[in-house]
Amino acid sequence: MKEKVSENLLLIISFSAIVSLLLITIFIFAQGLPLIFKAGFKNFFSTHWAPTKGHFGITSMIIGSLFVTFGALIVGVPLGLACAIFLAEFSPPPVQKTLKPIIELLAGIPSVVYGFIGIVILVPLVRETFGGSGFSILTSSLVLGIMILPTIVSISYDSLVAVPQTYREGSFALGATKWQTVLMVLFPAARSGIIASIILGMGRAIGETMAVIMIAGNALKIPHSILDSVRTITSTIALELGYSTGDHRLALFACGSILFIIIIILNILAIRIARRE
Repeated sequence: MKEKVSENLLLIISFSAIVSLLLITIFIFAQGLPLIFKAGFKNFFSTHWAPTKGHFGITSMIIGSLFVTFGALIVGVPLGLACAIFLAEFSPPPVQKTLKPIIELLAGIPSVVYGFIGIVILVPLVRETFGGSGFSILTSSLVLGIMILPTIVSISYDSLVAVPQTYREGSFALGATKWQTVLMVLFPAARSGIIASIILGMGRAIGETMAVIMIAGNALKIPHSILDSVRTITSTIALELGYSTGDHRLALFACGSILFIIIIILNILAIRIARRE
């Protein structure tokens, strides 16, 4: 009897998460989609954002979000994969047990701390080295690249470690070196997990808000250089939601709907790739 009660209780708790996600989805789209249809797709996907005057163009925000996200991937993916390879294949067990938890601790640092470090150290460094104001795509990409490291390192490491030992032994028996084994045997065998880690890191970068607000410059324009300031979708929602009313507020929910769609697509891709093998 007690087991049956416990089982039903756990089932209810499990479904509560699904119901919560469903309610959040319905609420966001119920608030945001009417504004998109009211303003029209041409207006909503233009580059003119002045919601109090009836202009709801979010294209510059979408482009800013994509620039910052792909910049973060350029920084974070090589570092993350190199770290995962080192931990999984070249480091002794004591080093693995020390370094992996330290890297995972990076995920627990509040994003405002990353933003503060970016303002104090990276913004002046970029300004003095490359010019511009320092509040730019480059600075944001560097900070976000570090922030996505725990996701990429942890999942890629687990994927590489999960490759059966017989794969390594077979490769060595054929005369391959350690590096050849990693690149030609382990990477293909673990590619689903590695790709999933990159996609999840992308989702982490595109959804980041506080650090990007602090160091991206928040300029509503289409960037022409990595030293230009940009404003992302998440920054716009966080900066304007506090004082917005009427259609302006609904436009921010519409921005949230677009961001929600992008993140859902990335998560579905990650799940499908992870289950492929």
